[in-house]
Amino acid sequence: MTAAEDPIDLLARALAQTAGLIDGVGVELAGHPTACRSWDVGDLVSHLLFDLRQFTVRAGGGQPDWSQPFERVEENWLHAFEAGAEELVDAWREAGDLTGTLEVPGVGALPARFPVDQQIAEFAVHDWDLAHATDQSTEGLDHEVALAALAWARGALTPGYRGAEEDQHAFGPEVAVPEDAPPYDRLAGFFGRDPEAVRP
Repeated sequence: MTAAEDPIDLLARALAQTAGLIDGVGVELAGHPTACRSWDVGDLVSHLLFDLRQFTVRAGGGQPDWSQPFERVEENWLHAFEAGAEELVDAWREAGDLTGTLEVPGVGALPARFPVDQQIAEFAVHDWDLAHATDQSTEGLDHEVALAALAWARGALTPGYRGAEEDQHAFGPEVAVPEDAPPYDRLAGFFGRDPEAVRP
């Protein structure tokens, strides 16, 4: 089975490279700004840890509560992320068949793998955020993860999700990036980041 056929394998690869980037971040960079909304590096890593817990609830068939803000984590980032990543992948492996469809109230039928693809995109774009903020290269990151994330986002991220942060929009306007640009730069641009901007 290829990665395209097995989204959980692709999610595991996305999580592994996120862990690698976190491993490259020293605590002295915790207060360093990022391209991701108003978060610094410590906030971004804490958000990723929060994502792991929430996504694991979703994988187990529950409904995550996104109404509460995430708590800032000051230490042991890598250990916490690797443990949470393992739990998330295990939860999806136990979730059963992802080849069919699921009904989402107010949306209709979606591929059963849709939430896994969404999670892949979440970690992939934040991989770019973290790399950009901490002066780590994206050249060695998994291009198949980025391309899968971009394909999902182009079908799911509608204009209604875009706008100013002060208006409670999660994503800014798309930034035009050449089609021959590296995959992670194209992904970042689609999610409203400017790959040409000076690193924070």
